[in-house]
Amino acid sequence: MTTLYLLGSAAPPVLDIVPVIKEAQSVGYDVCLGLTPAAARWLEPRLPELERVTGHLVRSEYKHPGAADAWPRADAALFAPATFNSINAWALGLTNSFVVGFAAEAIGKGIPLVAMPCVNAAYAQHRALDRSVAELRAMDVRVLYGEGGFMPNPSGERHPYPWHLALGAVREVAPPRA
Repeated sequence: MTTLYLLGSAAPPVLDIVPVIKEAQSVGYDVCLGLTPAAARWLEPRLPELERVTGHLVRSEYKHPGAADAWPRADAALFAPATFNSINAWALGLTNSFVVGFAAEAIGKGIPLVAMPCVNAAYAQHRALDRSVAELRAMDVRVLYGEGGFMPNPSGERHPYPWHLALGAVREVAPPRA
């Protein structure tokens, strides 16, 4: 089975993560869920359910030095939803959260990475976002942003998050194996 690290930031689509996990599992991925601290707080009442669904501890913090890893080795990672803050921190190498730290390290380890931002139109106007997306793409991260990926929503509006695009990209970069 192919191990997929599903990494999520505190953006509204993270609240609907269970069907995404189940979809990934249905095509052959063993899903490990990692969350930014804010996303973990949002989902705190549901963490036991998420652990039952994935069969793994939900992680939002770094492990202690020397501690055994709670997850199997990653074959691929999907960072979605990835907020403005997470995308910019990742591109700059600012690893103050477990999920951003894992994603930054995964680049050097050659682990296939797919990212799909979730930002509103106001954040999309900030030049740092385009620079960060370009920087991640230059490091071989498949960033689904713009045409064929996530399109920013006008501020205050919520549109369906295109999870199908993210999972499709994961299948392309790391096909599931039995």
